[in-house]
Amino acid sequence: MEKEIYIIRHGETDFNRLGVVQGRGVNSDLNPLGQAQGEAFYNHYKHIQFDKVYTSALKRTYQTVQRFIEDNLPWQQLPGLDELSFGIWEGHASVPEWKEAFRCMDEGWKNGNCDLAFENGESPNQVAARLQEALDVILSNKDEKRVLVCMHGRALLVFLCLLTKTPLSSMMNFTHKNTGLYRVSYNAGEFEILDVNDVKHLDVLTVNLI
Repeated sequence: MEKEIYIIRHGETDFNRLGVVQGRGVNSDLNPLGQAQGEAFYNHYKHIQFDKVYTSALKRTYQTVQRFIEDNLPWQQLPGLDELSFGIWEGHASVPEWKEAFRCMDEGWKNGNCDLAFENGESPNQVAARLQEALDVILSNKDEKRVLVCMHGRALLVFLCLLTKTPLSSMMNFTHKNTGLYRVSYNAGEFEILDVNDVKHLDVLTVNLI
């Protein structure tokens, strides 16, 4: 195995909880639950010897893996890992108008129209192009055998399509939860998903709530 990549979505924010559209243009903080999710992930995986941590340029990602960064692991922000931009809808509550706009857009994407974007936003194809650039950076560092990547929900779906050579129209075939883990191996130019949206580290939070 040339490289092992642990990919997680960031922890919860209040915007996640309230259904407010975030995207690339809203740089929100983790809420208390999101902080607890990041802490639970750290406690479960701190024994893993990561060579480097990669995050997007948005603070909800590096806040999620802050404990690993505090352990003095090398850390690099890659703006290519940022969330898809939802354009004029960013910062808006999940009102009926947004739900209908998103339903129509999602239908277009599912039908293969992945150049479609919200006004002032990004299309899946545009996001895929910058994600590929970020992936190229990660793969170029040959001495990093195991890395941790923290990114965003919709961007993660696009990223998984890139890794599996799946059409972007099928992105919703993948699932994710806050701090859900996709563990991926890379060998001889091919990726293999070893773990899918693994959230066993969150069991401790459920126990503490009982």
